[in-house]
Amino acid sequence: MDQSARSGRGHVSALACFPNHVAREVAVAVVTPLGACLGNPASRSLLRTEAQVKWTMEVLCFSLNLPLDCDTVRVCVDIYTHWMSVLVSPRDSIPPPLIKEPNVYVQKILRHLRTLFMPRPDRSSLVYASVCQRVLTAVQLLAKEGAGMSGETWEMLLHFLICINQSVLDTLTSAPICQPLSLPSMEVLFQVSLVSCSRCFPPRSFWLSWRQMMTTWRFQPAALDQWTRVVTALTSRLLRLSFGPAFPRLKVPDEDATLIPDDMDHQVTLQTWFRFLHLISNPADLKRPPVDGPAPPGQEDVFLTAMSTISRLVDAFLGVSVVCGEPGEQTLINTGLSTRIHFRDRLPSLGVAVTRSPFRDRLPSYGVSRPRSGSAPPTPVNILSMPSKSPPPPHTRQKTSNISKATGKPHIGSSQTSPSFHPWKSSSGLSAFSWVLYSYPRGLPSPMRGSVDSLLHLFGFCLFDAALIDKESAPTERWEDGRAEACGTLCRIFCCKKTSEDVLPVYLSRFYAVLLQGLRVCESMSPVVSSILLHSSSLFCCDLAGVNLLLPSFISVLEKVLLEREMLSLQAFVSLADLRRASILVLMSLLPLPQQFGPVQLASLRDASDDEVTTGSFQSLKLRLIGLLMGSLQTETDSTNTQMLLAAVLTLVQDCAQKELEGQTHQERKTHYAGHGRTKRIDRSTDQSAMAAALWIDIVHLLTQHLTAQWRNDSGVCLVAMEILAGLARVNVAVVEQEKKRVVSSICRYIEFQCGRPPPLHSRELHSIIVVAFHCLSTWITNHHDILEDQECLLELFEIVELGVSGSKSRQEEEVRCREEKELNPVSLRVKEAAEATLNCIMQVSGACPSFRSFSDEDALIGCSGLSEKTLKKFRYFALDASVILGILEQDQGPEQASASCPSLMVLIRGQFSHHSWILQHRLHPREEKTSPKFSMQKAVSLQERGGGEDQVYAAISHCGSGVKNPLPLENVNTVPLVEADMSIPDMWEGLTEEEKQRLNHLRATLEQQQLVEADLCRSVAITTCAPPPCPRPATHVQTARLFLSHLGLVTPETLKEFGSRDVPAQLVSLDSSMPGFCEDLRRLDQLPFKTQDSAFIFYVRAGQKTANEILRNVESCANVSCHFLDFLSSLGRPVAAARRRHEVVEFIPALGQSGGHAFDGDRFVLKYEDALTDITFIVPSSSSPAWSKHWKEVDSELQRLAEDRHKSKLMIVWVERLEDIEAFPVCELTKSQSFSCAWEAQMVFVHGLRSGLFRIITRGNSGSKWSLLPPLVDGIVVSRRTLGPLVMETMLNSCRRRQSCGDSAPPAHVNRKLLIGDTVGRYRSRHSEPADFYSALFQQP
Repeated sequence: MDQSARSGRGHVSALACFPNHVAREVAVAVVTPLGACLGNPASRSLLRTEAQVKWTMEVLCFSLNLPLDCDTVRVCVDIYTHWMSVLVSPRDSIPPPLIKEPNVYVQKILRHLRTLFMPRPDRSSLVYASVCQRVLTAVQLLAKEGAGMSGETWEMLLHFLICINQSVLDTLTSAPICQPLSLPSMEVLFQVSLVSCSRCFPPRSFWLSWRQMMTTWRFQPAALDQWTRVVTALTSRLLRLSFGPAFPRLKVPDEDATLIPDDMDHQVTLQTWFRFLHLISNPADLKRPPVDGPAPPGQEDVFLTAMSTISRLVDAFLGVSVVCGEPGEQTLINTGLSTRIHFRDRLPSLGVAVTRSPFRDRLPSYGVSRPRSGSAPPTPVNILSMPSKSPPPPHTRQKTSNISKATGKPHIGSSQTSPSFHPWKSSSGLSAFSWVLYSYPRGLPSPMRGSVDSLLHLFGFCLFDAALIDKESAPTERWEDGRAEACGTLCRIFCCKKTSEDVLPVYLSRFYAVLLQGLRVCESMSPVVSSILLHSSSLFCCDLAGVNLLLPSFISVLEKVLLEREMLSLQAFVSLADLRRASILVLMSLLPLPQQFGPVQLASLRDASDDEVTTGSFQSLKLRLIGLLMGSLQTETDSTNTQMLLAAVLTLVQDCAQKELEGQTHQERKTHYAGHGRTKRIDRSTDQSAMAAALWIDIVHLLTQHLTAQWRNDSGVCLVAMEILAGLARVNVAVVEQEKKRVVSSICRYIEFQCGRPPPLHSRELHSIIVVAFHCLSTWITNHHDILEDQECLLELFEIVELGVSGSKSRQEEEVRCREEKELNPVSLRVKEAAEATLNCIMQVSGACPSFRSFSDEDALIGCSGLSEKTLKKFRYFALDASVILGILEQDQGPEQASASCPSLMVLIRGQFSHHSWILQHRLHPREEKTSPKFSMQKAVSLQERGGGEDQVYAAISHCGSGVKNPLPLENVNTVPLVEADMSIPDMWEGLTEEEKQRLNHLRATLEQQQLVEADLCRSVAITTCAPPPCPRPATHVQTARLFLSHLGLVTPETLKEFGSRDVPAQLVSLDSSMPGFCEDLRRLDQLPFKTQDSAFIFYVRAGQKTANEILRNVESCANVSCHFLDFLSSLGRPVAAARRRHEVVEFIPALGQSGGHAFDGDRFVLKYEDALTDITFIVPSSSSPAWSKHWKEVDSELQRLAEDRHKSKLMIVWVERLEDIEAFPVCELTKSQSFSCAWEAQMVFVHGLRSGLFRIITRGNSGSKWSLLPPLVDGIVVSRRTLGPLVMETMLNSCRRRQSCGDSAPPAHVNRKLLIGDTVGRYRSRHSEPADFYSALFQQP
C-alpha cells in the first residue's frame, strides 16, 4: 500500500489510448446526459447492465483528468459521489449493478477518484479545492452512515485516504497552494480511521503503512495537530473506561470528544489508542539525519510538539490536576478532597506556545516577579569560618510574558488572550514556536493511578531516548526544549511513585543517567536543568532506591540557581520565582540527610575524571547545605520563597540542636563506662558540638538585620520571621547573654520603626505584625529570664511597652511626665493589649508579680462546698480601673487574734492575666525575735493581762529605743510635707451642708470659750500631780478592708469621685454582690483561662483505610500502630488526667498501657503542653470513646462556649502510612460536618514516614489569606524523627497565635477576661450618690 501511495499514479482509463480531442469529445458526450439525470432524483438511471456501467466508469475516470475550465470534472465528481451513496441509501437513479454489488463498485470508484488528487497544473484554483472537498465530504458520509461495507471496502477506503494525503502532503510534490486541502484531507483520514476501528478494525498492514507514511507527514502542521486531537480524545475515553468515573477526567473540547464513536468498547478503544499513539514512531528519531535526502525543515518544532503531547498524556494517566487559566485549555478535573494547592505541587508544568496553534490558546503566559522595593545586596554570613561568596547586586527584573529567542525582545501583545480556533481551519505552520515553561498549579496524583513501570512501558520508549539526546549532536538549540519536556515528564512519573511500589532497576538506572547528564552545570543554565528542577521537588522523599547518588549533582545546580539573583538566560522561558521555589523544596528535602546518615559514604555514577563531582560522606555535605540555605535567604526576593526558607531555617537549627543533645548524652554514657576500667574512645562528632550554637547566632544575625532593612515592607515575611525568632528562643542551645539581648533589642527597634510610620501607612496588617512582635518579645522573656537582669535591656523593654500602651516614649520628650499625666494615644487597641501582655510577662518573670499555677476561690478560702450567695455575703467586692475585681474577706478576731493584735484579711484578686489569693496581717511593728531589745507589743500586753503594775508596763514601753543607735530626733509635724497617703481620710469640712457648717461653727466657738474658762481655772487653782492614765487595751475590732485600701492609696478623693461626674470612670468602685447573677458571672470569670488555649486531634490511618470507623479503631491497640507513632505522641506533652479540677500528671508508659494512643482520647487522659504563655491539649480519638467529639466543639475549657466556635482552630494531625490515602481521608465524617466547606475549616497536617527514617509533611487548609503559609511545617518539608514532635508543637503554637494576632474573631485569653470583667463591673456597680456613702460602707460590717 505504501508503494502504491508513493508511486503517484492512479487508475488509467482506456480513453487515454485515443487522441486527446477525440477522448475529450467522448467524455463530454457521455457525462452531460448522466449529469442531467442527477438533477431529478426520481428519474431512473440510463445505465442498466454491468457492461454499460463498466464502460461508463472508464469514461468518467478519463474525465477526472480534464481541465477544470469546463464543468465536466465537476459533473463526474457529482456522479461518483452519488453512486457511492448506494451503501448509505440506495435509489432508482443509481444503476442496478451498483445496487446489486455495491462494495465492488464503490472500491472501483475510490480507485478512480484517486486520480483527481494527482498533481495537475490547475490544482491552485478554487474550483479544484471545491471539487476535492465534495469528494472528502462524500467519503466521510460513507464511513459514518454506510451500511453493509465489507472489509475490503474499508481497506480500500483507508488506502484511498492515505494515497490522497500522501499526494497532498508530499514535500517533494506539494506546494504552499495545497495547504487548504491538507487540513480537511488529514481530518477525514483520522475520522474515518476511528470509525473503521469501531466497525471493522483495520489490518496490521494498514497500521504499518500509515506509520511509515506519518514519518514524512509529521513535519506538516495538519498531521501533527490531528494526531494530537485524536490521541488526546482517545486517552480521555480510555481513562474513563479503564479506571471508572472516580478517576480524574481529562477534559477535552466537545468537538474532539465527538470524534470517538460512542459504540467503541473498552478493548477496541485500548487497541486503537495504542496504535494511534505509535503512529509518529519515536520522536527522538527526528535528530537522525535522513538517508535519502536533506533533513526536512521544522524537525525541532515537531519534536517539541510531540513531547508536549506525550507529557499531557502522562499527566492524564497520573490523574494530576492541571488548572490553567484559558477557557479552551485541556484540564484534568480532580475529584479529590483537596481544595488547597500545596507548595510542593504548585510547580510549573511544561507547555508549548505555538503561534496560531491550539497549544498557544490553551496555555497562559506567565512573567517573572519583580524584586521588592527597598532590597539591598546580601550580607555574607560566616558559618564556622566557612568562606562565603557575596552575590552581585540585584538588577531590576522586567516582566516577560513571551520573549522571542531570535530577538530577545518581549512581544507587546502577548499578555492578551487570543480567541480560540481550530488548527485544521488555519493555515499556519510550525515555524513560529516559542517554547515557554508555564506555571500551572498542580494537584496530587490520583490514588488510582497506574504504577511507574506501567507508565514507562507505555511512554518510556520515547521519553528516555528524547531525554538522552546529546546536545552536541543536535543541529540547533531548539532540540533542548523538547529534551527539557521529556526530562520534566520523567521526573513527574518517578515523583508519583506509590508508597509501597518498587521500580524496575533498569528504569531507575536509565532515569538516573538522564538526570546526571541533564544536570551538568555550565555557564548558562539550560532549559533541561530548569525542567528537572521544576518537576523534581519531591524526588528525594519518594523512597526511590539509590536516589542519594544524585546529591552532589543536585547541590551543584541548586547553588547555581539559589545563589544568583539574576539569571538572564532563563528569563525568556521560565518564571524565576517558580524555579527558585522548586529548588527550595528540593533543598528542604536534602537538609536533614547529613544529620540522618552522618558518616555513611556517598557513591557517584560519574566517571572519576569528572572534576565537578566529589564523593564523600553525608556529613561532608552539611556545611555546604547550610551555606546554600543562608545564601538563599540573602538572594531571594519572592515573598513566598523567603517564608519557605525561613521555615527551613528553624527546622535545621532544631535538628542540629537535638542531634547535639543526643551526642552529648551518648558521650556521657561512654565516659561513664570508661570510668569503670574500659578504654575511652573519642567521638569525632564532638568536634561539631558548637555547630548548633554557631548556626543559631548566624541565623539570628541575619534575621534581625533583614527585619529592619530588606523585609520591613513585606508583611508576610515579617510575620514568619517573627515566628521563627520566637521558635529560636525555644531552641536549647548555649549562647552568650549578649546575643540574646541583641535579639531583644532588635525586636524593640523593629516595633518602634513600625509604630513610627506615618498614619497613612498604618493598616490592619501592620498592627497585626506589631502584635506578633510583642508576642515574640514575651516568648524571649519567658524562655530567657536572665535578660531581665541587665538594666539597659530591662529599660528598653519598659520603654517599648510604654510606646505600645501610650503611643509615645517619655525619654523622647523634652520633659519626663508621670504615667497619670500622659495622654494615652496608642497605635491601636490591639497593640495596646499586646503591650500590656508583654508588661505582665515581664512582671511575672522578674518576680514582681508571680503567677501561681493554682488559685483559690471563695469556697476554698471559707471551706464551703460550693460557691453560693451565702458565701458571697461574707466578702466585700471592689473593682480597680474596671479591669481588676478584689474580693476582701475580713476575718473575725477571736481571743487569740485580739491578744496578738494582728488583724488579718483575705483578698481574691481577679485580673485579666491571673487570679491570686492573698492573706494579709496588719501589724504595728515588724516581726522580731524574742531576744530583740526592741519593743514587743506582745510582752506589754502579757504584762497587763497578768496584772502587772503600770510602772512595769511603762518600763517595757520605755525600753523601746534602748537598742537603737543614734535615734533620729522627731521633726515638727508641721514641717513635714504632706503626701497623698495623708489625704486618704478626707477633711471633716468636705461634703457638709450649710446647716451642718453652722452647727460646727457654733461647736467651735463653744470649745474656744471652754478653753478660756479652763485656762483661768488652772491659774487660780494650785497644780497637783496626777497619776498617769492606765494603758489602753488593744482594739479588738479593726476595719481591715479600709486599712488595706488606704495603704494602697485607693481611698482618696481622686479615686472615689462621684459616679458619672466625669467621662472617665472612677478608679475604685464597690460592687453589689447581692444583685442576682453576680455569683454566676464570677464563676464564668473563674472558668476563663489566663493563657492561650487550643487543642489538636491526632489520627492514625493505616494503608488503604477510608472510613472513620476503621481509622478510629487503629489506636485501640499498640499492634495496629507504628512504634514511631507512639514516640511521636510521647514528644508532644505530658499525660494529664482529663477530669476537671484534677490535673494529675502521670508517666507516659503507664498511661499508655497496651493501647495505641486510645488512652489519650479525652476520657481518661490527654496530652498537654504548657508553658508560661500557652496551653495546648492533644487528643487521640477512638471509636470506643465518644468524648472526643465533644472536645472537637468545646476544646477543654468554657472559653470556647463564650467565643464563637466557628473561629476556633481545629488542627488535625494525621499519621498516614500511604500518601495515596490523603485524598480519601474522611474529614467530613470525622468532624461530624455535613458540608464540604465546613470540613475544611480544619488545618490539617499529614505525617508520612519514609524508609530513610525521615518524615514527609503535607499540609491542607484554607488558603484564602496571603498569610496562609504556616511555619515551620510548611507543605513538602522533610523532618527527622527527633524534631517531629517539637516542630508540630511549634506549628500548633504559631497557628494559635496567628489566629489571635491577625484578627478580631478569636481575641487572646486576657482580652476575653478583660471584657468580661468590664461587663461585670458595669452590671454590678454600686450606684452611690455621694462618696460619703462609700466611706460609711467601709466602716460597716459586711
